[in-house]
Formats: sequence, structure tokens, C-alpha cells
Amino acid sequence: MRILITGGSGFLGASLARELLQQPAIHLEGKGSGPVTELVLTDLVAPPADLQQDTRVRAVVGDLSDLLHTQTLKLDGVDAVVHLAAAVSGECEANLDLGLQSNLQTSLNLLQAARHQAKQPVFVFASSVAVFGASAGQQLPSSISDTYQPTPQSSYGIQKFMVEQLVADFSRKGLIHGRNVRLMTVSVRPGKPNGAASSFLSGMFREPLAGQACTVPVPADTRVALASTDKTMQGLMCALTAPTATWGAPTAVNLPALTTTVGEMAQALKEMAGDASAALLDWKVDAKVQAIVSGWPSQFDNDRAKRLGLEADSSVKSLIQSYAARHPHAITCALKF
Repeated sequence: MRILITGGSGFLGASLARELLQQPAIHLEGKGSGPVTELVLTDLVAPPADLQQDTRVRAVVGDLSDLLHTQTLKLDGVDAVVHLAAAVSGECEANLDLGLQSNLQTSLNLLQAARHQAKQPVFVFASSVAVFGASAGQQLPSSISDTYQPTPQSSYGIQKFMVEQLVADFSRKGLIHGRNVRLMTVSVRPGKPNGAASSFLSGMFREPLAGQACTVPVPADTRVALASTDKTMQGLMCALTAPTATWGAPTAVNLPALTTTVGEMAQALKEMAGDASAALLDWKVDAKVQAIVSGWPSQFDNDRAKRLGLEADSSVKSLIQSYAARHPHAITCALKF
């Protein structure tokens, strides 16, 4: 099997690459089953060293649209595409042109390349909870279903929803086997903060666990929908490998979410890592970040995901436990499990 991951050097892309390389065989719609023979990772930077050392991995570094335009990156013979590359929420709100090029035009270019393959590739698009939002004077329902009509209130959310529709249309026309998945905010992401409005939802665990301060830009009662890396990987793998008859329509699937508050996250940190770690949280409300994050839904009706065998994380503490298991060297304090 030949699989392409865009954004393959990033946290989610690299995590998925490692997951795929560990599988003895992968089942893909229209392709049968077999081991991964080539994993193409494209990104603006080279992938982590462990992936570069695997002979099945081929890195293609550069701007995705440029790589496609110059045919430096060709999709000939690619059995599946997992499209993770994107400019993040805060960046897109600050720079409309960046979001339109990186998230909309580049995704369309990738879909156009995929549609011209001899055999329909599986095409997994990582969308976002940011496709939902309430217009001024309106409120979201208490629980969001897969069929609830998105009304995004940010440039990032609008761009994600537009690509969802393109993936669905290309699928309807029989050009690809499209799978739209709406990812919840992943917590805890390793590494450094990024430009996403939701970045602090990892930072408020990651930084204190490493003995560093983290600014929390929203009130403690802000409700959020979270998922661990483990649960996010399960969702992406399901989207990639589920038969069409099982997956269902190309409309998006909301991945399962753990609903909690930012205050409950801080309390879990205190209980597991102690008062000193919790004291590293610096609560300073940022009105712009608060407006974006508080506009996202926090409660989901995940009937379709459950039918696919996917479940949410059990607790906030389980998010910390998942992070500690994956990144033990990033933690400098003693944890109580």
C-alpha cells in the first residue's frame, strides 16, 4: 500500500505515520489489504529522525501547492491520502489570504490531483469542530449531531467546511472514496505552542508538567470538547480503513469528545501533579481567543462514531495519563495516577 500524509512532519501526521508503519496490514476500500510499502510524508519541514530512518518512508519537503504544481509530488499509484496540512485557527483569523491559500486552494489542488488517479484513492480529510458556531443573537443546541448544519464563525471554520463539501462532492461523483472527520481539540499535544486559538488546551497541561508557566486566556467555566492523541489516532485509522458500507455517507463524522471545563482541567492537573504545577497556570483572559473558543460547541451526539466503534476519553485525568505514556521524558514532576 502507498499512502500519502500531508502535514506528515507535524504532531498528528508523524503520530499517524508511526501508527501505520506498525500495522502488519492495512485494508483500503477498492485496494484490498496489504502492508504499507511506501509512506509519503509531505510538509514544510523534514519528518522526525525515526521516520526518516524507516526505508518505507519518503519525505517530500516544500509548499504543498508548489509541490503539486511542479509535479515534484505526484499521486500516481497512491492508494490513500490523509490530508492533515493546514494553517491553524488563529493564523487564519489574522490573515485571510493565508487561510484561503493554505486551507482552501491547496486542498482543492490536492483533490484535483487525486481525482485523476487510475483507481479511486481513499481520501481522508481532517476537518474541525470549528465548523460549528452560533451567529450573533443565536445559540447552539445543547448537543451537536453529525447532521446539524454547520454555521462557522471563523475564517478557519469556514475554510474547513468548504473543503468538507468539496470532498463530499468528489465522492458523490465517484472520483475518490472521501472520508471527512471532524477532529476535536487534541490534548495534550507535545512540543511548543502554535498559532491555534485552542493551543492553551494542551499548554495548560504540557507546560506545568515540564515546570513551565502557561497563560490560560479564557475563564474557568469555559466548556470545551477534547480528545487524546490515542483517541484521535483511532478516529483517523477508522476513517482510513473502514469499508464504505460501514463508513456511510461522505458527510462528516464528529469524532467522540470528552466534554469538560477549563476549570476542571486545572483541577485535574492539581490533583495529579500537585499545587506547585497548578500554580504555574496564569489566568489572563484574552477577549479574541475567548470569543473563538467559546463559540465552539462542547457537547456532541456521537451516534455515528459509536456505530464505527469509536469512544471518547473517559476523564480529564485520562488525557494526562495518555500524554505521560507517550511522552514520559517531557514530564519533570511526579504524577499521581
